Amino acid sequence: MRWLSMQWLRELYARALARPDELMLQVGADGELLVARVRALLSALILLLPLVHGLSGGKTSEMLIGLGAAVVVNIAAQIWLALARRRRMYRWLPYATGTYDVTVTTGVLVLLAFGDRAAGLNSMVVWGFYLLAIAMTALRNDGRLTVYVGGLAIAQFGLLALVVLQGAQSPEQLMSIDYGTASASNVLQRLILLLLMTLLTGAVVFRMQRLIELSGNDGLTGLPNRSWLLQRMPGLYESLRRDGGSLTLALLDIDNFRRVNDAAGHLDGDRAIRHVAALLRGMLQEDEHVVRLGGQEFVLVLRCPIGSAWERVERTRRELATKPFAVERGNDSFTLTYSGGLASWPQDGSDTAALLGTADRRLQGAKHAGRNRVLARDL
Repeated sequence: MRWLSMQWLRELYARALARPDELMLQVGADGELLVARVRALLSALILLLPLVHGLSGGKTSEMLIGLGAAVVVNIAAQIWLALARRRRMYRWLPYATGTYDVTVTTGVLVLLAFGDRAAGLNSMVVWGFYLLAIAMTALRNDGRLTVYVGGLAIAQFGLLALVVLQGAQSPEQLMSIDYGTASASNVLQRLILLLLMTLLTGAVVFRMQRLIELSGNDGLTGLPNRSWLLQRMPGLYESLRRDGGSLTLALLDIDNFRRVNDAAGHLDGDRAIRHVAALLRGMLQEDEHVVRLGGQEFVLVLRCPIGSAWERVERTRRELATKPFAVERGNDSFTLTYSGGLASWPQDGSDTAALLGTADRRLQGAKHAGRNRVLARDL
């Protein structure tokens, strides 16, 4: 049980620090906009807090501090909202807004501490915005952001507490009629709560990533499936238009695959599919993908011009022929080959349907020409 829990924690940690894929980043951009809207709404509601505090008999200085901070917060919230509407235009935006959410909370606590040291550490209404800032990172679907915001909240509040506690000249300075007594034990409890909130939010992000992966993964090979391809590609095209780069789709079909199923059975047929999938996965470079469309068909998403893509796919085709597939029972083995057709974005199509249509036309040309070959142009 202990080994399983440690393994889960390691997996959670690795996924938390891993770069999300294109779909997660796209969903995260929508989440950033949602967070910006929630921030704007909460900022408007924050205007009520100092007014309520003043009407309930609170100190005038505290009310003025809260009111001034609320005005600044509302102005900033509208700026973040305007930036978030330009989805994925600013990749630094989630980290900037996360830093802002935490630092504003710390700033308000600092201002409170100038008037009442205990208020700076014990104001649960203000301190609760740390928890809110951490929780809202789940909407961005990026575990790295959760770790960053949680760590920043712990560091800032811990530093504030150290300064306040060490700077007190007497125990009476840490006592307040409205906020009780500030103590190291109370601070430690709140730091632990921030850590727990970070871990909980990280687990939520991890779970969301797993659900998206499972919905877009092929059960036999673990590769992305057709649904993944259709969902991810629009975001990839948008990224290419913005940042530049090359993209080639390669549609591959294992030649005469039925003979493997007929001669060796479906279990060995499944193993043969995994055999080819492993070889294709091994040829990928950063930000490239291999997708199983179904049956014995695969799609390679390659970030290079069509000429370079053809050389790589052709080299892998020859490598596959040198690695015969051995059936699980008996001494039989099969030499597996594939035929392929390539299409380049945007020359051969501006969307996935057009690219797959062009690649399929060239794939059929490769089959009619005798199979076991890859075509990058029409015959």
